[in-house]
Amino acid sequence: MIEILKTTDEKLIELGINEAQSGSWFNLINPTYDEIQKVSIILNLDESFLRNSLDVDERSRIEIEDDSVLIITNVPVMEDEGTYDTLPLGIIFTDKGFITVTSKKNKVISSFNKDTAGSFDTRNKTKFLLDILFRSTKFYLRYLNYIYKQSEEIEEELRKTMKNKALFQLFEMQKSLVYFTTALKDNYIVLQKIMRLSNSAKQNPLLKFTEDDIDLLEDVITENKQAHEMVEMHRNILENMMDTFASIISNNLNIVMKFLTSIAIIFAIPTMFSSFWGMNVAVPFANNPYGFLIVSIISVTAAVFAAIFFAKKGMF
Repeated sequence: MIEILKTTDEKLIELGINEAQSGSWFNLINPTYDEIQKVSIILNLDESFLRNSLDVDERSRIEIEDDSVLIITNVPVMEDEGTYDTLPLGIIFTDKGFITVTSKKNKVISSFNKDTAGSFDTRNKTKFLLDILFRSTKFYLRYLNYIYKQSEEIEEELRKTMKNKALFQLFEMQKSLVYFTTALKDNYIVLQKIMRLSNSAKQNPLLKFTEDDIDLLEDVITENKQAHEMVEMHRNILENMMDTFASIISNNLNIVMKFLTSIAIIFAIPTMFSSFWGMNVAVPFANNPYGFLIVSIISVTAAVFAAIFFAKKGMF
C-alpha cells in the first residue's frame, strides 16, 4: 500500500502518485514489487533502500549516499493482547521526498494522520524524522506500562492458583521485553550517530539541523535511555518473579510428595499386620475368640502412633 501525503496550511492532504511534490511523504506499508519500482523511479532511489526496510530481522542502522539517506529504526508493535514485538521502520530522505517503509501497520506511523496534522510538517524532513523517533520512544513506554499492569494481574492470579496459562503469559512478556531491550540498544546507537551528524561542521544537505532540532534530538535520546532502563528493570522483575514461582511450584510438589509418602507408610502398617496374621502358620491369638479384634486394635494403634510421629516431623 502506498500513501502520498503532504502538509499544507497545517492540514494533511493526500496526493496521487503522479501528483507527488517536493515535501511529500511517501508512506509505504508492505508494498508490492510494482509499488517499490514505481517509488524508486519517481524518487530516483535505489530499490535496496526500500527492500531492506521490509526485512523483519533488519537491525537499526544509518546508510548515507550522495543523494539519499536511509535510517532504519525499530518501533514497538502490539501483536495480540499481552504479546509485543518490534518492527523495522525505514526512513529515507531524498531531495524529492520523505519516505517511510514498514512491512505491516503500526501505531507509531498511524499516529501521524489528518487528526494530528497540526503537530508535524512533512515539508520539514529533519523535524518530521525526530517527531517519528520521539513518538516511537513514547510507544515503548506506553507498551511497557501495559506489560507492567498485566504482570501485576498475573501475579495476583498466580498467588491464588498455579496455572500453566499464567506462567506462559509471563514467559511471553519476558520475551517481549527481550525484544524491546535489543531494539532500544540499537536505536540508541542510531540516535548517537544522528547526534554526531547534527554536530558535524559540514552537515549532510539532506539532514540539516536547527538548534530546536538538536534540542528535540536530545529529548529523544533521553526518552530512549529512560525507556531502556525501565525495560531492564521490568525484565529483571519478571525474571525474579518467574524464578520465585518456579521455586514455589517445586516446593508445593515436595509438600504433596511428603504428604503422600506419609499416608502410604501409615496405611502400610495395618497391611503389614494383616499380612503377618494371614500366614498359614501358628500365630499369637490364633485360638482366641477375640483375636481379630485384638490384632485390629494393635494395627490401628500402631498406625495412629505413626501418624502422630509424622505430624510432629512436619510431614503433614
